[in-house]
Amino acid sequence: MNQTELKEGMIYQPLPGERQLTVRAVVTGTLLGSVVSAMNIYFGLKTGWSIGGSLIAAILGFSIWNVLKPKDKFTVLETNITQTAGSAAGSMTSTAGLLACIPALTLLGHELSLIELYLWTASVAYIGVFFAVPLRRQMVLVEKLRFPTGTATANTIVAMFASGEGALRKSRVLLYFAGIAGVFTLVKHFYPVIEMPPLDKWLPVAALTVPAAYGFKFLISPMMLGAGCLIGMRVAASLFAGAVVGWAVLAPIVEAQGWVTGPTFSYGSGARGWILWVGVAIMVADAMTQLALSWRTIVNTFKGTSDGSELSDSSAATDRIPNSWWLGGLGVATVVTSFAASSIFEIPVHLTLLAIAMSSVLAAIAVRSTGETDINPIGGMGKVTQLVFGAAAPAQMTTNLMAAGITGAGASQAGDMMQDLKTGHMLGASPRKQFIAQLWGIAGGIIVCVPIYLLFTKAHGIGGDELPAPAAQAWKAMAELLSKGLGAMPTYAVYGVVGGVIFGVLCAVLANRKPDAKWVPSGLAFGIAMIIPAYYSMAMFLGTVIFVVWAKRNPEDSKELAFAIASGLIAGEGLMGVVSSVMTLLGIGGGGGH
Repeated sequence: MNQTELKEGMIYQPLPGERQLTVRAVVTGTLLGSVVSAMNIYFGLKTGWSIGGSLIAAILGFSIWNVLKPKDKFTVLETNITQTAGSAAGSMTSTAGLLACIPALTLLGHELSLIELYLWTASVAYIGVFFAVPLRRQMVLVEKLRFPTGTATANTIVAMFASGEGALRKSRVLLYFAGIAGVFTLVKHFYPVIEMPPLDKWLPVAALTVPAAYGFKFLISPMMLGAGCLIGMRVAASLFAGAVVGWAVLAPIVEAQGWVTGPTFSYGSGARGWILWVGVAIMVADAMTQLALSWRTIVNTFKGTSDGSELSDSSAATDRIPNSWWLGGLGVATVVTSFAASSIFEIPVHLTLLAIAMSSVLAAIAVRSTGETDINPIGGMGKVTQLVFGAAAPAQMTTNLMAAGITGAGASQAGDMMQDLKTGHMLGASPRKQFIAQLWGIAGGIIVCVPIYLLFTKAHGIGGDELPAPAAQAWKAMAELLSKGLGAMPTYAVYGVVGGVIFGVLCAVLANRKPDAKWVPSGLAFGIAMIIPAYYSMAMFLGTVIFVVWAKRNPEDSKELAFAIASGLIAGEGLMGVVSSVMTLLGIGGGGGH
């Protein structure tokens, strides 16, 4: 194929009559994405982050059908449908609020049943998709934003079909490391000591004993090592630095001063509950400052096309998404969300409509942020809503959290959908068929993520060492502050909050001025490190160091296989974590706790 035949922005020319929206493509993507969704619950409740499903679904989907070798070969456009459905299903963990608002409610004593969770999840799952559709023209066609993950996925798909052996190598590596991580996690369930060897007891010296008392222990976790391969040195170093400042500096100080009197790791009366506020302040200040500094991005989001130029769209008119589809879907989603919010959380309809209206604006900002930086600021969007509802519904913590959950859902799925549409545009795919695949993928993700979430939380609880739920802790703290004022904070914690705000603002300002300055800490990572136990930050930092050393010694292999290895390690522990949780509920084995 001659490259001059390609339209602007495309890297692939579809074959005449090439299969695209097929049952096998949708089912494959939905199943793989559902696996990612289940994995993300375990990973997200440990770290506060989630992993996208696009590349995993694309690589494994291609590999599965390449091994099966059907009479009708799996096509490039079918692989695109697979990654679309896979990313939709995989993102349901964050879209449904299962890492943020829902566990935050649990921490506040509000438990939801299976039926209530299904109703809530289904009601908010599609809002962001409908918001994303009218933004496609401006973001993808007019401004041609990069959408790094979407661009990488398109290039990966084309590369796999150009060289199938390379894709199979990645798949084999992914499955191999997933197997290693899975076996380790299974053994850990019966012999928990292998996950965190008690070095302070085996070598009882002060140099080990004192740090161990504040969480500086040696954690062996395939998932955390894999995450370290993905997050980069800036974020990893920020996590390590945040852990040192929070747990090795602030925690001993507040205990020595008598500002807390309970056990170190108690949220209610210990040092953990004090430094939590500092971490939340840094995270919120960083997110809000980044939002404020992106004012040009925000303004550009709502500017229409003024030049009247011909757009480079690979899609025929019959392949574009009709306005009636997304407008009608948005109407239905609004009604269902209003019903769910009212019946489950007793939120008045007018407040739900306010949340959805805010979500439409903030989802557009989130989409632009994703297109420019590959970062979807779901937490930041949620904090904006929490602040607004602190005034609109004062002293109503449930309303505050779930209104922010609506905004977070819109930001999550809108950003995910636009990444997929970018991939599709580069491959000459039908947006309409991708839209349908997205809807099916979301449905599959809903079915899987809700019971898996309940399984994990029943087996391990929320807010403990096994599932610290850092994102939920931040949302809960914000809701409490807006509800109770400064009285919600421990003694003198307000000074820690002031310091955290100043630090978070500085991080954002410096990063905005010098985006390539590796020495500028990530405020988000620095703050998270004060919420999760120190050993998680140390384990991820170790993973990054291993990856950096590998990249210097063998740059070609590291570039080709790093994502596959990291995904395998995360998937292996996450999926075996499901098995471990089931065995815990059945009373089999030791439970794998710390």
